[in-house]
Amino acid sequence: MIQISETAAHKIRTLMTKQGIAEGGLRVGVKGGGCSGLSYTFGWEKQARMGDEVFEGPEGAKLFVDKKSLLYLNGTVLDYDTSLISKGFVFNNPNAKTTCGCGSSFGA
Repeated sequence: MIQISETAAHKIRTLMTKQGIAEGGLRVGVKGGGCSGLSYTFGWEKQARMGDEVFEGPEGAKLFVDKKSLLYLNGTVLDYDTSLISKGFVFNNPNAKTTCGCGSSFGA
């Protein structure tokens, strides 16, 4: 399971509106690469793909996650950092054994 914080959910809905996407959600995933071995991926989708897990948070915000990525993301809380220095989505991932300074890659 992946949880979506209220701040992240609000940002997802706001960005979807700006993109002109009424239905759908944010696809999150994991791919090989990055300074720690694995990196997070993001993309807007109008609907889930076959085999996806769909997680819904506050304000109806949805995340679409493929089964392979869910192995690395299970138990994660997606948040959104609103500080002036490091604004962006943040993964609080209990499966990450190491992380890099930029926060966009990790090792499992």
